[in-house]
Amino acid sequence: MMIAAGYMAKRVVRRPDWLKAGRIKDIYSVSGCISKDFADYIKFWKHNGYWLFDLPEVIGQVAREHSIDLVGTTMFYYEVYEQEYDDRKGQWCPYKREPSFPTDVCTPEQKILAGFDVVSSVSRNSPECSPLSCNSLANEIQTNAHCLLPDFETAKRLVETGRFKDSEPDPYRIYAVYTLK
Repeated sequence: MMIAAGYMAKRVVRRPDWLKAGRIKDIYSVSGCISKDFADYIKFWKHNGYWLFDLPEVIGQVAREHSIDLVGTTMFYYEVYEQEYDDRKGQWCPYKREPSFPTDVCTPEQKILAGFDVVSSVSRNSPECSPLSCNSLANEIQTNAHCLLPDFETAKRLVETGRFKDSEPDPYRIYAVYTLK
């Protein structure tokens, strides 16, 4: 089951030259390694227990309060799989949000599925690296134009068969990545 995780405004970039997969036009990864988050937002302590935002309006509020320009950002909505993969044990384990942060994600009325991302989270809180883009695994694994996998089943199978092993420290989480209409 996928869980409503929240929103993030990102500065989407075109495919970097070092990522050789010509089918990719831009990077929609959950991580902020290539397409950066709108700000170093954690220090404002307005995020939820999934280390994202409950509403786009909260991002707007943070931006206004701290004079952060949102022009040129793309608003994303994410859902996360209820389990994370422990590569060392070779098994899925329950994944829960950080309970000390209030979390009340409002699901958007209109959203467009862009694809699925596999994300590491060794710190066990915020999304860290997306091996498809960060580690150039998209050079070997078929992705769409946004450097995302086409469906949940493909993402889960690739994780379980070790395609992400040793690309980044586990656990690995699967996110559905949406843009807003």
